[in-house]
Amino acid sequence: MNSSILKQNIQEFITKNSGASVSNLALQKNPFPDVEWILILNQIEAKSKAKEKLPTWFSTENIIYPSKISVEQTSSEKTAAYKASLVSGDTLIDLTGGFGVDDYYFSKKFTSIAHCEINEDLSAIVKHNFEQLKVKNAVFYAQDSTIILEELNKKWDWIYIDPSRRNDSKGKVFMLKDCLPNVPELLDFYFEKSNSILIKTAPLLDLSAGLSELKFVKNIHIIALENEVKELLFEIHNQYSGEITIKTANILKDKTETFDFVLGNDNSFPSYTAPQEFLYEPNAAIMKSGGFDEVSSFFKINKLHKHSHLYTSEQLIDFPGRSFEIEKTISYNKNEMKTELLNQQANVTTRNFPETVENIRKKWKIKNGGNVYCFFTTDKNDNKIVLICRKIT
Repeated sequence: MNSSILKQNIQEFITKNSGASVSNLALQKNPFPDVEWILILNQIEAKSKAKEKLPTWFSTENIIYPSKISVEQTSSEKTAAYKASLVSGDTLIDLTGGFGVDDYYFSKKFTSIAHCEINEDLSAIVKHNFEQLKVKNAVFYAQDSTIILEELNKKWDWIYIDPSRRNDSKGKVFMLKDCLPNVPELLDFYFEKSNSILIKTAPLLDLSAGLSELKFVKNIHIIALENEVKELLFEIHNQYSGEITIKTANILKDKTETFDFVLGNDNSFPSYTAPQEFLYEPNAAIMKSGGFDEVSSFFKINKLHKHSHLYTSEQLIDFPGRSFEIEKTISYNKNEMKTELLNQQANVTTRNFPETVENIRKKWKIKNGGNVYCFFTTDKNDNKIVLICRKIT
């Protein structure tokens, strides 16, 4: 950790230039010749990236940032706060501490937390930042987390792990065994140290692949931020053998959309119908969950087709996703397309449809944007149709 960047005049310069073009600044002469210019530029770039993602860090004085990649890869404050709402207790150990955003929020829910980070420089940065952030109940270990668990030899209320993919695993199907630490291999060892474990994974992990590698899974949380899935959380409890619940959350500016269902529940019977008055498109967290029949059963709305994952109803309901009023349904054929959409402006979405959005736009000369939303999809009778809609939410 280079503390020279904490000099007041350098900190003021970093704050003043937050958001500025770093490539333009790099062409200027370094106004602080006793500190490497690249160090200062890196701080400016990383702080700029933190403005929206980490507002608490951004607005706190004398924060030191690691590389901009560490800032890009860390949890956002919103997803960290959501994670912290799932756990509580006396002690938690984070085996893959990183920049410490998750631990900042865990510290509000536990009497004490331990931050393990094998990178000594990053560990020192987080320790310094927690002092600025007034976190007083965290201890820091700059060592391999497996060694720390052995040496401390105590029981923890929770273990938290965010394993990272090994460099040699790129291009392969994403599996937890391809990550560091290798959680499936170490799981029995972890259970000697805690009965409750929360594992964060990248959103591209297939849920069934995660379940095939883990045991005692109680809940799988799918967290989206502004309709983009950011992370999966596998919540496991030693010897748990009951139902597995999928919990989806889409965190928006003014609310959080949630939808939960039991995995493999045989009581979900979807209904199918032709397009009615209103159309619903599930949010990204639900789309990742695969709980499409459960959505139809729970909300008592109809599916258009087994594989279309669009829903319809006569009466408008409050739905976790986008809602539309259907103004017209047309068949996907030359005559109807020429009459209704040729050379028009519209937002185009495809669901269970053989052509891409790009091809459709090109073929029918549809300009992007405007207030019209067109869903190219397949109905329950396997007919290709286009739903011309107006967005409600």
